[in-house]
Amino acid sequence: MNKFLVVAANGKAGQKIVTELMARGLDVTVAVRQANKTQASQVIIKDLFDLTAADVSNFDVVIDAFGAWAPEALPQHTSSLEHLAAILAPNARLLVVGGAGSLYLDASHTAALKDSDGFPEAFKPLASAMGEGLARLRTLDVDWTYLSPAADFVADGEKKGHYVIEGEVFSTDDNGVSQISYADYATALVDIATSDNYHKARVSVRW
Repeated sequence: MNKFLVVAANGKAGQKIVTELMARGLDVTVAVRQANKTQASQVIIKDLFDLTAADVSNFDVVIDAFGAWAPEALPQHTSSLEHLAAILAPNARLLVVGGAGSLYLDASHTAALKDSDGFPEAFKPLASAMGEGLARLRTLDVDWTYLSPAADFVADGEKKGHYVIEGEVFSTDDNGVSQISYADYATALVDIATSDNYHKARVSVRW
């Protein structure tokens, strides 16, 4: 059985992902900076940047749920990926909880959602930082998958039990809505983590 490590698992997304992994009876360890808030009993209490190759050597799949919002911490959306890629076991897989702002507006893959009219100014620095992290991830020597949520990422939204996987272009449902709950996002991510799909690719998920 594959061994899963969820890094920065104490956040809302991380906790939902751990819950989903454990509901499937999978072997889950979490890496958290402070007291463990997840359901997992196997715990590494360390900052992401203090994790070593020895810490992660036994894991087949590492799920990175890192997030930073303070302006001075935004570059860590890139440096955290660089650090994890450098220490992962050679055949390990890295799945990244991504952002929606870097989704492209059309098939030309030039303009992104964060560049569009109406994108909230308050979120632009975070979206830009996450987009820079994705750009760097594409160049790293690691088996990665980056999962962007819908534009409206609902922390306490219901678990509907269904979702749609799309590519790198921003998409909506038939009513023009781009939305997913953290719970259904977690389901999609764990489905990908337990499959052999979307290697070295960014995909998106919505209802």
